[in-house]
Amino acid sequence: MTTMTNWLLDDSPSSRLQASLGHSYRVTRMLMRNPLAVVGALILLVLILAAIFAPWIAPHSPMGQNLGQRLLPPSAAHWMGTDELGRDIFSRVIYGARITLLIVAMVAVISAPLGLLIGAISGYFGGWVDKAMMGVTDVFLSMPKLILALAFVAALGPGIENAIIAIAITSWPAYARIARAETLTFRNSEFISAMRLLGASHTRIITGHVLPLCTSSMIVRVTLDMAGIILTAAGLGFLGLGAQPPLPEWGAMISRGRAFILDQWWVATMPGFAIIIVSLGFCFLGDGLRDVLDPKQGGKS
Repeated sequence: MTTMTNWLLDDSPSSRLQASLGHSYRVTRMLMRNPLAVVGALILLVLILAAIFAPWIAPHSPMGQNLGQRLLPPSAAHWMGTDELGRDIFSRVIYGARITLLIVAMVAVISAPLGLLIGAISGYFGGWVDKAMMGVTDVFLSMPKLILALAFVAALGPGIENAIIAIAITSWPAYARIARAETLTFRNSEFISAMRLLGASHTRIITGHVLPLCTSSMIVRVTLDMAGIILTAAGLGFLGLGAQPPLPEWGAMISRGRAFILDQWWVATMPGFAIIIVSLGFCFLGDGLRDVLDPKQGGKS
């Protein structure tokens, strides 16, 4: 074990694999020293496991209705009670983790690479390219995300696919700004100049050197933005513009439960707790990653 640790922490790695594994080991060890980051990682792990094993975890069907058991309070038979159609809320919350994870993953996959590429190109070339790209970016940044997402969903139509597209369209500008700022710091560095002298194309320099250097800050921003994405998706679902019934989407569940909030509080409260807990998990993990991946913290281990 000691030999493996020494190999991972070697200051002069002999291969790219050793360097990558060593960096990952240092990041993981520093994260483990942050209690809130550990809590956030555990919440995210529970969310993933709930999404994967939902058919085995959920005691009832998320769609099955039983009007004879409608609006039952939390009990041993129904841990989170039942809704107005007699559906088990705990089962619907568990299956709702799949929808939440799908939205978060798809928005991140679409918006983060798009913003990263636009920001890197803008910062690398500068001039009129920078002005044009950042002008478009500033237009998107000048509007509130939820309002802009509502406008796109209204144009595209309600549905989970259109909600993902709308949220992704409103999320990429922040990533573009971060990537541009990162690129400007090393655009005229010696290693970039050396690559140009060796005849490397702009495409090779951007994809092989600029984008990887912007990845760390992008990972932190994406993780911190996950809470906002979840809340935006829940907001669209609450307004009936996201996932459509009978899908167990948390925002839509809260919307249906607001009619019973005074007497049957659990109908809206339980999915609300799920949103809060998962959002906090992403915030805790994002804060931990920011502390670890911050260049000023690089000397600590």
